[in-house]
Amino acid sequence: MTGDRGPQTTKKTEPKPAVALSVIVPSVNSYDDLDGCLRALETRQGATLEIIVVDRLGEHVRHFARRDHPGVIVIPVAQDTSIPQMRALGIRRATGPATAMIEDHVIVPEGWARAMLDALDTEDDQTGAVGGPVDNAATQSRVDWAAFLCEYSSTLPPLPAGSAQWLPGNNVIYPTAILREVDGVLDQHAWEGALHGAIRATGKTLVMRPEIVVGHKMHYTMGLYLSQRFLYSRSYAGARGAGMPLPKRLAAGAAALLVLPPLMFVRTVSRVRRKPPYNAHLLVSLPALVPFCISWGLGEAAGFWFGAGNALARVR
Repeated sequence: MTGDRGPQTTKKTEPKPAVALSVIVPSVNSYDDLDGCLRALETRQGATLEIIVVDRLGEHVRHFARRDHPGVIVIPVAQDTSIPQMRALGIRRATGPATAMIEDHVIVPEGWARAMLDALDTEDDQTGAVGGPVDNAATQSRVDWAAFLCEYSSTLPPLPAGSAQWLPGNNVIYPTAILREVDGVLDQHAWEGALHGAIRATGKTLVMRPEIVVGHKMHYTMGLYLSQRFLYSRSYAGARGAGMPLPKRLAAGAAALLVLPPLMFVRTVSRVRRKPPYNAHLLVSLPALVPFCISWGLGEAAGFWFGAGNALARVR
């Protein structure tokens, strides 16, 4: 005999909202950096995000990321995986109709995701990517300012709106369909310039939206930035010099050693001087900019003369 248990109810599970934007974050610095980045992404962004962290730091970082940010997708990779390789893995894992790229030390403001999606939606069908400026969010140290100005003088706000020849690689959004169309370029393991060049080759345009600004919150010592500037420059010149005849590589390395440091110093100073709010920071940064630009030239000379080695995998 079966007892009467009364009417049965079935608990309904609410469907998950559709992903509007996949955000790729290579994790290469520390959990403190990554945690700050993820907390910003999880704060009032106005869109449903799929956050993909590609981590090369190890299980200790992955453990805390999964514990503190359970909605985040964590992809573990080997410690010698380069940032371009990490970005490629994230792009291929993304499921949203749009994909954005930042870094683990980038702090996005509230509403950043919604603003990026709206910017992409308001452009025409020929838009292949939309990006915005990068400002300094590590403002306590002269070394941090000098490193930021050395690396990011070209991204300082304000920037001209509209069609652009380049976009920052750490504040940019793409239609995911475009990334699928140029998927082969990801296997070059190159920085965003190669990806953006491939997008432009399809007839699509790059668009700058100067109002969508992110903060670059990276703390340096003199030694850390000198080494990072050297490694980035060596990886860049090593890639450029691959396949060059030896005499041409020797000449390019000599030019990098002799001409590049003063050229980059003058270029950085002139760019920042056109942005009055940053002039005071430039003044106190000048003593550190000199060795940073020398390291830039040394790195390119080493890349042309000896190749990239494992420099790209050590860039943070």
